[in-house]
Amino acid sequence: MLPVIYHPIYSNFPLPDGHRYPLQKYQLLKTHIDSERWPVETFEPTLLNSDTLKSIHDPDYVNALMSGELPLVKMRRIGFPWSKNLIHRSLTSLGGTTLTVDKAIEHGVAIHLTGGYHHAHYDFGSGFCLFNDLILAANHALSYPHIEKVMIVDCDVHQGDGTAALAKNRSDIITLSVHCDKNFPSRKPESDIDLPLPIGTDSDSYLREFLPCLTIALAQHQPDMVIYDAGVDIHVDDELGYLSVCQSGIGQRDQAVFSACQDHQIPVAAVIGGGYRTDQETLVPLHAELVLSALQTYYPLSGT
Repeated sequence: MLPVIYHPIYSNFPLPDGHRYPLQKYQLLKTHIDSERWPVETFEPTLLNSDTLKSIHDPDYVNALMSGELPLVKMRRIGFPWSKNLIHRSLTSLGGTTLTVDKAIEHGVAIHLTGGYHHAHYDFGSGFCLFNDLILAANHALSYPHIEKVMIVDCDVHQGDGTAALAKNRSDIITLSVHCDKNFPSRKPESDIDLPLPIGTDSDSYLREFLPCLTIALAQHQPDMVIYDAGVDIHVDDELGYLSVCQSGIGQRDQAVFSACQDHQIPVAAVIGGGYRTDQETLVPLHAELVLSALQTYYPLSGT
């Protein structure tokens, strides 16, 4: 069965009315997976130890954010009002991404039904990201004796600026970001591999650019582990995206990542990443493509 990591707290912390963060999509996605009776096994994470955060983030930033003493201007840059539930939720989701790594190493693949906080930098958060779970997960993977190099494949529509900055000058973490060129963030630190795409890029053009890039990156760097950010904000109807990829294109992208990793016998830990709609129900089939693609690649006789 496909390992899936989820906790009810992902959709359970207070936000002001009208806030643009799609808080309920995680619960909606989990409900959909359960209703479809797909062959998945759900694992519930525990909180990440806050001291672990200080291995990649400024201890002063960590302490201030954990205690609620981060200046208001810096909380506004993150985009959330501070609350104890927000911190509890964040530490749980960070624990979830590291647990996804564990399950991926054990089973070859695992999916986290949240994650992808790639805008968090060393000493500040940004764009709904408090702490960088992708770098934390890469560090966790590197603690395994047989894993010497991790590749972060980031397909969220927004460039993984925090991930790129945190992995700069590290040879054991390779960063690949395919994103919309004219979109947040305005300043984009260089990833090891950046693939900026113009506004309006459609499915065929997206796949034509991304798939050879992925093939070359895996062949050149030969990672022992892949962490995959499968953001669906590349969809044509996304409210923050600006690309024009259809649902089928998202499914083909996810299938290509899983197939490439399986062909190279590379375990892959996937997070669902971004996706922004006022009607959050419409995000569910897009994020579900990730689960379907994993089942079709690794469990082809499962009846999905």
